[in-house]
Amino acid sequence: MFHFIQILLALPIRIFFPTKIVGKKNIPKGACILSCNHTSNMDSVVLAVKTWEKKYYLAKKELFENKFMGFILKKLGAIKIDRQANDITAVKNCLKILKANKKLVIFPEGTRVHNENMELGEVKNGVAMFAVKAKVPIVPIFITRTPKMFKRNRIYVGTPFTLEDFYGKKLTEKEMNKAGEIVTAKMNELREFAMNSLTKKK
Repeated sequence: MFHFIQILLALPIRIFFPTKIVGKKNIPKGACILSCNHTSNMDSVVLAVKTWEKKYYLAKKELFENKFMGFILKKLGAIKIDRQANDITAVKNCLKILKANKKLVIFPEGTRVHNENMELGEVKNGVAMFAVKAKVPIVPIFITRTPKMFKRNRIYVGTPFTLEDFYGKKLTEKEMNKAGEIVTAKMNELREFAMNSLTKKK
């Protein structure tokens, strides 16, 4: 069903949201976390359609209120999460996915961020926590503009990295903050590269 929906949406996405993914080969085989900035509700749909392998996404529960959209999101790999509560079920589901050697996409800012320079919002520690607990690499991803109809866009995929220094440690708030700072730095590093690359192409 996933690939059927993927193929079904491929042409509309190509026409209405033309997007080029740069560095797709950086996505490793097996389990990993794709840590991506969040610009719109279309982010997960575009990523799901533009990369063949099925991935799983954390998505706020409000997106499932529309039954049709909820159906599509579930088939594309969306995992419902209640952002207003400590959603243990969603956390367990994410860990199960990673331990099953599958890929998980997380938007660590936790909400859509809009600004002229595409600067990142506050990067939460969820990516670091899942990566350390599941002992999987993190792949930074940067969307260079908010998807808009008929506007060309680019998504950059960075080099995978791990948080091996934190494996086996007690995950105190201090340790998680340190790990989170590394994730933030890697994402900002990719953002700088992506924005500079766009400037050179103009």
